[in-house]
This record gives sequence, C-alpha cells and structure tokens, in this order.
Amino acid sequence: MAKGKSEKTKFGDGFFSFFGAILAILAFRWLLFEPFVIPSGSMIPTLLVHDHILVNKFAYGVRWPFSKSWIVEFEGPKRGDIVVFKAVDESYFMIKRVIGLPGDEIQMKDDGQLVVNGEPIPRVELPVSSADPSSQSPYYAVDSTDLEGSFEFFDFYEEKVGEHTHRLIHFKGNPRTWAQPFHVPEGNYFMMGDNRDNSKDSRYWGPLPKENLMGKALFVWLSCQDTLPVLSMICNPLELRWKRFFHGLE
Repeated sequence: MAKGKSEKTKFGDGFFSFFGAILAILAFRWLLFEPFVIPSGSMIPTLLVHDHILVNKFAYGVRWPFSKSWIVEFEGPKRGDIVVFKAVDESYFMIKRVIGLPGDEIQMKDDGQLVVNGEPIPRVELPVSSADPSSQSPYYAVDSTDLEGSFEFFDFYEEKVGEHTHRLIHFKGNPRTWAQPFHVPEGNYFMMGDNRDNSKDSRYWGPLPKENLMGKALFVWLSCQDTLPVLSMICNPLELRWKRFFHGLE
C-alpha cells in the first residue's frame, strides 16, 4: 500500500513539474521575450532574410493573454525603434522602424529624404563598393545575396532617426511621389522599412494603432543564408552567417 502511494506521489510530482515547466515557458514568451524570424527583405540592410531575432515583449507594456487589452501600459515606442507588431489586418506579424509618433507630420521628398514636423531627418550617402567590403565599415558587410540584388541597383545612406543611427537603401533612380503630408493620429505610429523602395508599410496601409504592438527588436541571435529544404523555418547549418550572431540592432 505504501508502495502504491509512493508511485502516485512520484507521478503527481512529475506531472506538476512538467506542467509547471510548460507554464514557465509560456509565461516567458508571453510576458518577457519571444523569438521572431525575418521573413522578407523590407528591413535590408539592417535585418536580413532568415535573421532570427529576440523581441522584448514588455518594452511597451504587458497585455492580457490573447487580448489587445493592457494589464500595464508603459511609454510607447521612441522614434527609430525597430518594432514587431500585428499587421493592421491582424492576420500576421510584421517588423518595421518607427518613423512617426502620435501627432507628427511626415513627408518624403522625391529623392527619398524624410521630413518630420518640417525638419529633414539627417542622412548622408555612403560610398559603398561591392569590390571593397571594408567600405561598409563599421556596419555588417552585406553581399549581393543579402541584398537580393546587385550593388549597382542601390544607393546606400546613413540616417539618424531619434537616437538610432542606421543604414538604409534606395533603388537607384526610382521615382517617388508623396503628394500630401501625412498626419499621424493620436495613439498611432508611422512605420517604414529600411529597404525604403521595397517595403509595404504605413505608406500603403496607414498608421499603426498602439494596441497592435508586440515588442521591441533587440538583437540577432542566429542568422543564415538559407534554410533546410524540408523545414523552411530551420537554418541550414552549412549556410550560417556567423558574424551576425548576437548582432545588436540600431
């Protein structure tokens, strides 16, 4: 009889230990940090396709599970933050850079220069050469595979948005039209990709409501040029970008 009770006790302890571990993992992902894989090239050259990043989910507040309602709401994103969020149609997640805060007026000139509240965002053209990787210093040296096209197709710039200094790219000679200034409503943000001419962002689908925010992107912890043929979410160990491991994001 004592043996039966002992076996039941061990089973109960094991069950609750296993259940507790599952709850701890779910709480970690819900409250604190969650991994996210970059699915497209809209943030090139800051983020590359198949970069695996870690997202700080409590950067802007804490939500009730499976809800848009906040338990605790902190200060919203700062200009220049890289943010993961639920798309406005709520069917998938996206990642972009915060360009406009609530109440801002956003404009873009024909040459791609951004203007926020009447002030041009500082930027300088970078003399990047495909023949000289050191010309990309101090940034990560992307190649034509990372860019998804030849270097000759792009102009590289360094831009300072808020406290964040980063690179961006434009297609050479690409015409741009933005007829009217965009006014960001209260409680919303204006999002753009660093691959400025190849990003479906607030220029297309409008402002992003704060309740759609998931968290702030922190760093790349894993990166690869390609994934396994049969498991598209897993990096091919023969195609790793070793120099991007634990690469911080600006």
